[in-house]
Amino acid sequence: MTGTVTHDPPPGGHRPGAPLIVTEDTALLDDLLRLCAAAGATPEVHHGLPGPRGSWEAAPLVLVGDDAARRARGAPRRQGVVLVGRDQDDPGVWRRAVEIGADHVLMLPDGEQWLVDRIADVAEGVGRPALTVGVIGGRGGAGASTLACALAVTSAREGRRTLLVDADPLGGGLDVALGGETAEGLRWPAFASSHGRVGGGALEESLPELHALRVLSWDRGDCLSVPPRAVRAVLAAARRGGGAVVVDLPRRVDQGVAEVLAQLDLALLVVPAELRAVAAAGRVASAVGMVLRDLRVAVRGPYAPGLDDREVARLLGLPLVGDVPVEPVLQGPYAGRPPGATGRGPLARFCREFWERALTEARTA
Repeated sequence: MTGTVTHDPPPGGHRPGAPLIVTEDTALLDDLLRLCAAAGATPEVHHGLPGPRGSWEAAPLVLVGDDAARRARGAPRRQGVVLVGRDQDDPGVWRRAVEIGADHVLMLPDGEQWLVDRIADVAEGVGRPALTVGVIGGRGGAGASTLACALAVTSAREGRRTLLVDADPLGGGLDVALGGETAEGLRWPAFASSHGRVGGGALEESLPELHALRVLSWDRGDCLSVPPRAVRAVLAAARRGGGAVVVDLPRRVDQGVAEVLAQLDLALLVVPAELRAVAAAGRVASAVGMVLRDLRVAVRGPYAPGLDDREVARLLGLPLVGDVPVEPVLQGPYAGRPPGATGRGPLARFCREFWERALTEARTA
């Protein structure tokens, strides 16, 4: 059980570092130490209130045992204080939480997973989540994977922490597309048993690094899916690290893909400018639109008679991102030079302009 006590937070955000535990209850302390260990954090422990200008002000998260609430009444008000107890039937716990300026009241054991996640957040120094962009083809061969790679490579080249996620188990593997099929690192099947929380730093370090970005791809084995809870945990970890996450999406929506769609900030529907492709893209848009909040269309030529990018967007009823340039060099294998790698040419320019607009929107949202 958790609850929230509302008060005016001080300016500024949480700082990375060790959480602070204040309690004399040895059984409660044992539980809190166990949860800190599960979150990968080493806490500072005090039986009473720390001295002036000490760790009470500096800690990113303060866990106050209900037994210590009386002693914490005189502590400076700050954000990130959690009152932890065990008696869910004690009505006085809310009054004590208000007296110490707590953000939350948490009762063990029901609130253990929430607390592990909160401790892990401050241990990792979580800030603004990554701008997470999906790319999906309006029909087969639309060029969605090429655009996803180009967007990721462009983001990484601009110095942004970038993850490229292959969400299509039947696509052959984006690591192959980027020339890294033999690169060391984990692929999707390794995360099939994941549940609860996945550490963002540990995830990133475990993945192959190709062209200055991290890639989560499928391998060439028999595993064609991972449980939705694993997809949720892995994508949440990818987003917590900040920067940008680009996801190459399949043209179907199963439970795993629905978990991905729910974590996207926006997605680009890549549509060749031909009537049959527009009709197929309409079906795809209807399917993903049931989960996805922000779907936009990117049109790829050559154009059929009577069509232009604005007409395609109008027929689909979607916002237009623009015309995706076709670079002849990309019509075959990437040959170790992924799309957008040089930073020159119309496709790289399209990707730079996309990131500039999308990041500006995210900052002002």
